[in-house]
Amino acid sequence: GLNKPAAVIVETVQGEGGINVARPEWLRALKELCERQDMLLIVDDIQMGCGRTGAFFSFEESGITPDIVTVSKSISGYGLPMSLCLFRPELDVWEPGEHNGTFRGNNPAFVTATAALETYWTDPHITHQTALLGQQVEQSLLAICDEHRSAGARYRGRGLVWGLEFRDKSRAGLIAQRAFELGLLIETSGPESEVVKLLPALTITPDELDEGLSTLARAVWEVEG
Repeated sequence: GLNKPAAVIVETVQGEGGINVARPEWLRALKELCERQDMLLIVDDIQMGCGRTGAFFSFEESGITPDIVTVSKSISGYGLPMSLCLFRPELDVWEPGEHNGTFRGNNPAFVTATAALETYWTDPHITHQTALLGQQVEQSLLAICDEHRSAGARYRGRGLVWGLEFRDKSRAGLIAQRAFELGLLIETSGPESEVVKLLPALTITPDELDEGLSTLARAVWEVEG
């Protein structure tokens, strides 16, 4: 038989999995389980870190401290290839140059990452802004779901990551297609691409966000009728 796992890896909000939000209580219980069983807790913050859910790391709200955290994509601040693997000092068993690869980072990415950290993370402004914009998204999704309750519309999310789902799993793709025709680029996610995925830029303005949400609402109306 298999021995117990060496580690658990988790997203606090599943991105490609369908915008499934882990409750803080669940994350704390998972951390306690890992400690009891001597397993490492790894948080994949590649898509949900760097301020996407509000705080810089997506797990901060729950109060846990993972053993390992991975960040990438947004960490460079400019879309340049870069990734970081953060871990507790006692886990550092690597010799110099032993842990390397082609996607770790490059000089321009280090420069833009530093600029992004200094610009957006020296004060709490971006965190507060994300919370306000998140409320704006939630109000709009609430209205959409109220109008399309008969289609089983429901939403979920945190900060500036949200998902919209319907009883008919084919609806998400049709809505994304219609939104694209109306000038709005949105993704779908979930095992069957059944969730409309909203992942706007953290630097979006309220007016820009309102325009996008209005376009989404129109796309839903035109698909659902």
